[in-house]
Amino acid sequence: MQVYTPSEVKIYLDEIIEKINKGELFIHPTDTIYGIGCSAIDEEAVKKLRGVKRQMTRPFSVMVPSKSWIYENCIITPEAEGWIEKLPGPYTLILNLKNENSVAPSVTLGNETIGVRVPNHWFCEVIEKIGQPIITTSANITGENFITKKEELDDTIKMKCDFMIDEGIKKGLPSTIIDLSTEDINIKKRNS
Repeated sequence: MQVYTPSEVKIYLDEIIEKINKGELFIHPTDTIYGIGCSAIDEEAVKKLRGVKRQMTRPFSVMVPSKSWIYENCIITPEAEGWIEKLPGPYTLILNLKNENSVAPSVTLGNETIGVRVPNHWFCEVIEKIGQPIITTSANITGENFITKKEELDDTIKMKCDFMIDEGIKKGLPSTIIDLSTEDINIKKRNS
């Protein structure tokens, strides 16, 4: 697994974007913890990520290139609009999907909702340049502890990921989930 520092990301940005567009799996930092991701429009990459993560039953969330992506592809209620205005931030907004073709089928697994993130983090500039959503899920095997540094990565994940963007120790917790898909807003803080 190749490792890039944040300063190397700037130098090798075109190469990194090409790798993502080719369907490579990678570890990325966010404003909370480390995530594992791939292109959310590449069905084969998403299936490969599901196998690595050992997560076959729950939909994946995506980091999106802009708030306008959310407005174009999700159903926005007045409550949702209020939360979107709080972005970027440590939230995953669960919204009803308007455009099912905006992500690969294996992202949502047939659900009519999608989790969207716009982290308050420099890595969002990379996603903006890619111009497409990226899977973001904690960089651990399902059921194990979330990852705050490279040394905590499971060996299977290290072997199956093509590259990592390493910015040292992360001191956050997973994002707060705000479920806006029904009339009753559900807010869930995650500890692991």
